[in-house]
Amino acid sequence: MDMPVNVPVDDPNADTEWNDILRKHGVIPEKPPSPTPVIEEALTEARRLAHENRLESKDLDELAELEDEEDEDFLDSYRQKRFQELSTIQSTSIYNQVYPLTKPDYARDVTAASQHSFVLVLLTSSSGTNPESQLLIELWRELARKYGDIKFCQMRADLCIEGYPDRNTPTVLCYREGEIRRQIVTLRELGGMGTRLESVEKVLVELGAVKQGDVRLRKRRDNGEGRGNGGIRQSERKGGGEEDEDSDWD
Repeated sequence: MDMPVNVPVDDPNADTEWNDILRKHGVIPEKPPSPTPVIEEALTEARRLAHENRLESKDLDELAELEDEEDEDFLDSYRQKRFQELSTIQSTSIYNQVYPLTKPDYARDVTAASQHSFVLVLLTSSSGTNPESQLLIELWRELARKYGDIKFCQMRADLCIEGYPDRNTPTVLCYREGEIRRQIVTLRELGGMGTRLESVEKVLVELGAVKQGDVRLRKRRDNGEGRGNGGIRQSERKGGGEEDEDSDWD
């Protein structure tokens, strides 16, 4: 009776003559294919796409600076793309301000309006002195001017929801197609008193209210926007600049 023979194998994956013999006779399995060619192919494709899309983040001024470096037809295709983006932004920017809300008109001004565009409602503290509410009120105005295709609204929380606690303000309600798509309670998840314009823009991108490649996102640093650091703004207001900025909503 044949007895099984234990064949010594130090490393079944090693490229040795002994292992080749064992594989030939089916004693050890064939080596799996090397992932190196697949990885190299993926890297080559990634580099190709990066090169093809190298102008995606460039605005019109930056494209003009590349006239001596890039093919004219290639540059022109991006210029046309930027012009189209700007034209679309201009034609859809119909709001461009913060809209005060009243409870009787909430359904019309928010729920119904959200069938046509994103509507973001800022619920502020009742007294108007909540530091986080003050910070977001300022950012809200900047955002409304910058993203005129989104309707930014504002209302005192206790006038919207009876008994709504100040500790939960500011609260942001994001509407689209008649439904709340996201709710943000206080600035904790946005960065607290360090919340900046970019913090809210990130939410707009996540919601789909602003596209990732939107020209307004590309220009924010060049324009100096996004300096809305809560700590700095609040310190600038302490010397008497704390006039009731949301008194219009009282």
